[in-house]
Amino acid sequence: MSLVATLTLNPALDTSTSVAGIVPDQKLHCAAPKTEAGGGGINVSRGLHRLGTPSVAVYPAGGHTGALLEALLTAEGIASCVIPTQSAVRENFVVVDTASHQQYRFGMPGALLTAAEQGEILEALHRLTPLPDFVVLSGSLPPGMPPEFLARVARQAREVGSKVVVDTSGPAMLAVIEAGAYLIKPNLGELSQLAGVPELDNAGVVATARQLISADRCEIVVVSMGPQGACLVTCDLEDHIAAPVVKRRSTVGAGDSMVAGMVHALVRGQSLREAVRLGVACGTAATMNPGTELFHPADVERLYRCLLQAMSAPHPTA
Repeated sequence: MSLVATLTLNPALDTSTSVAGIVPDQKLHCAAPKTEAGGGGINVSRGLHRLGTPSVAVYPAGGHTGALLEALLTAEGIASCVIPTQSAVRENFVVVDTASHQQYRFGMPGALLTAAEQGEILEALHRLTPLPDFVVLSGSLPPGMPPEFLARVARQAREVGSKVVVDTSGPAMLAVIEAGAYLIKPNLGELSQLAGVPELDNAGVVATARQLISADRCEIVVVSMGPQGACLVTCDLEDHIAAPVVKRRSTVGAGDSMVAGMVHALVRGQSLREAVRLGVACGTAATMNPGTELFHPADVERLYRCLLQAMSAPHPTA
């Protein structure tokens, strides 16, 4: 079994609840809260576990919130590699207004990691045994962390033969692709930023992705396009995958779920086209659940079968 390591530099405890109407200056009677482990790479590890692929979640954590985060992951059966920190893990809050069906997401800033703690993260990744076949870098950077840190992680991973999968944004994405990656998963807005343009059409998506590939920034680009699905681009492949139509209840964790689906398929030697379809199925399934809940495997299986059938169906001729 291939080993997957996920890195979450800005982990969180995600608490979600609901209330019938958000009104200022009044006491609001909320439903019982649900607290889950959160942060990009951690959510990818949680998704991989649901699909049957083991991974080790690497993350910095401290304080009582850090202890709770590790306990939640242990309860889910997910291995942790914790880098102790002076500061506590942040807490995020999601509220669904059941009267308007609107979702409100409150993201708190993470804590500054010291230079010594940053060094310990690199050492922890270096000490992983066996060496991971895939290293997933997902999520935001904590305040004050230089984007170059992710580039150092990517270079270190590539030096030992690990395939680097990246799902981040802004300067962090720019820094890590300068170091080179196996697969990147920007959304349309993030890819537009990489291209330095306000927005991209379908032709611009493929052209920009191919520019990144030809410049040795990455080998594979998968552009997530929300309800429109995804676009897979390599040096010799272009594939547009339409997302199944479902009733969307929350988008929290959809991107992380998509990454989990793709990595799960790649670990098992499936084709890129199959991997992206499983990713789209996982991401879509995650939107069917409220709050911060990830996908249900039964929903993924149903949606994935539909996507595979669409892939194999003959296309009408002009």
